[in-house]
Amino acid sequence: MSLKNKTIAFLGAGNMGEALIRGLLTAKTIMPSQIIAADVRPERLGDLAKTFGIRTMNDNVKAVADADIVLLAVKPQQMSAVLAPLESAATVRKLFISIAAGVTTARIEGELGGKVRVVRVMPNTPALVGAGAAALAKGAYATEDDLATAESILGAVGITVRVEERLIDAVTALSGSGPAYVFYVTEAMIKGGVAAGLDEALAKKLAIQTVYGAAKLLVESGEEPESLRRKVTSPGGTTEAALKVMSERKLVEIFAEAIKAAEQRSRELSGS
Repeated sequence: MSLKNKTIAFLGAGNMGEALIRGLLTAKTIMPSQIIAADVRPERLGDLAKTFGIRTMNDNVKAVADADIVLLAVKPQQMSAVLAPLESAATVRKLFISIAAGVTTARIEGELGGKVRVVRVMPNTPALVGAGAAALAKGAYATEDDLATAESILGAVGITVRVEERLIDAVTALSGSGPAYVFYVTEAMIKGGVAAGLDEALAKKLAIQTVYGAAKLLVESGEEPESLRRKVTSPGGTTEAALKVMSERKLVEIFAEAIKAAEQRSRELSGS
């Protein structure tokens, strides 16, 4: 979906908003003149204007009025306060894309006064380095073209998938919170290396590169995780000894329970 001649207003200029702006400009998906960033922090707006050459302002209503696409990048607890003044500017000609966790499309539609085109997105933090995974769900009035537009924007910082909104909580539990699981496992690997006698700095360097290399191998080989695991696991070898401990401690079941708990908490936060 081409974004030519479209203006995008970012309401909220935090890390994720900046990542999307950087990704769009780096990919030359749009030009700096097509981006507006609105935020309450003048110093933040000054930095973005200097870095990217985009328009900035502290007036959300004007930003929405000047835009074709509005990207809601504010904290979930700030959403109602941000949306309240926008009802008059939220016409059916504008597309609203929300990356706020736990905020449903129905809530955004209701707070903006009715038949508003909304696409809800669950991104994750690797978007900050152009390796994100984002799930997209359309609201009651959004179209297939609206989904394609959202994909063009989020695709600048990673991969995108389409899901029904009822599955967003599961996505949040898997890929939204997922980077923290990987970081936690990496912490554990470092501590294990230290316990085995390695210097902490060396254990950290090896663990981080191992996680990076394994992820890169998964992506570039196209092989199933199970297949790659089996290739590393020689019968009677060191890897088998390690995996036996993990199996006995029911690591797979622990991850399944953890993701289920995260999904349930996401449902509670979104009221779904």
